[in-house]
Amino acid sequence: MLTSRELILGRLRAAAARTPKLDAASLDRRVDLHYAMWRPLAEATLEQRVDAFERALGAAHAEVWRASEAAWPADLARRLADAGVRRLLLDPERAEGAALAAALPGSIEALSFARPIETWKRELFDTVDAGFTLARSGIAATGTLIVEPDRGSPRTMSLAPPLHVALVHADTLHRDLHEAARAERWHEGMPANLALVSGPSKTSDIQQTLAYGAHGPRRLWVVIVTKERASSAATPPEHRR
Repeated sequence: MLTSRELILGRLRAAAARTPKLDAASLDRRVDLHYAMWRPLAEATLEQRVDAFERALGAAHAEVWRASEAAWPADLARRLADAGVRRLLLDPERAEGAALAAALPGSIEALSFARPIETWKRELFDTVDAGFTLARSGIAATGTLIVEPDRGSPRTMSLAPPLHVALVHADTLHRDLHEAARAERWHEGMPANLALVSGPSKTSDIQQTLAYGAHGPRRLWVVIVTKERASSAATPPEHRR
């Protein structure tokens, strides 16, 4: 009888045998084709960037929708209640966190990250259903959120709860990482900690089985906040400070 090790290695060898081999020229063509998809975003309207951002996040199994500045708090509060969320982490010191807290129904308790994690680690991991964060900006080409953790919204807020809810303003979307770094002038003062989020937490074991939620949230919701007329700008403005 084969051992577990032999079975796993056998599966991996069989998978490798079915994978077509690529020569250097073929690989170069695939890389060129991949990046060619992003080039049209250089002159894209804001609405086209939002479209690309939404498609990329959806392909990564995130749940994405758009909402106006006036409507998003009530809309998100309703969705959270419908999803059975009872305890929600947010930063009440941010305008967006305060707006969401004010819109929440009585069935949802808003919590702030005001205590050292050592004093409530079990409560955090066992009883908090969702964490709400504001993204610094986003990358349209890859559907990536750029999140800058701080004292009121530490990285744990988007990692520990099974549902991470992120809010991003449409007019902060950049074409790609290079454009984001230049537009936000990272060279003048690189942020101490930036998290790039492109979907819910996922991992694949040695048997190539994809699993969600192993190292972070199983679900990611992204709310794209749009202006009433958000389709005309040719390039995004610099990051709001």
